[in-house]
Amino acid sequence: MGVFASLSEAQEFFKADRFATCNGCRIDSLTDEEAVCSMDIDREKHCNAYGGVMGGVMFMLGDFAFAVASNHAHRLTVAMNVNISYMNAPKGDRLTARAKCLKSGRTSCVYDVDIYDNEGVYVARFSATGFKK
Repeated sequence: MGVFASLSEAQEFFKADRFATCNGCRIDSLTDEEAVCSMDIDREKHCNAYGGVMGGVMFMLGDFAFAVASNHAHRLTVAMNVNISYMNAPKGDRLTARAKCLKSGRTSCVYDVDIYDNEGVYVARFSATGFKK
C-alpha cells in the first residue's frame, strides 16, 4: 500500500510542485507498481530556437513522474542521481511518462521512466536513483 490513499490525494499533494504543474504536468494514474504522468506540449512556450520541444520539457516530466512514483512508495524520497537519454523528437502534441521501480532498498531506490508522445514515438528514457529520507 502506497503513501497516498487515492489518486486525488496524490494530485492534491503534488499541486505544490509549482514548476511542474505550472508547466502543465499532471498525474493520470498511480498504483503501487507505476505512476503515469502527462502534459500537453505548448508550441509557444516549450520549444527551443529550432522549433523542437526543449529537452528540459522531457526532463521535467520524467522528474515529475519519478517524484510521484517514489514518494508514493516512500515519502520523502529525493533524487540523488538522474540521467536522461533522448531517443526521438516528439511528433505529437502530448507527452506521457511511465515511472516504474526497478529496485527499492532500505535507503535508496532506482526508477526508470519511459516517455512517449501521443503518436507512439518513444521520446526519452529518464533514469533516477533516489534517496529515502
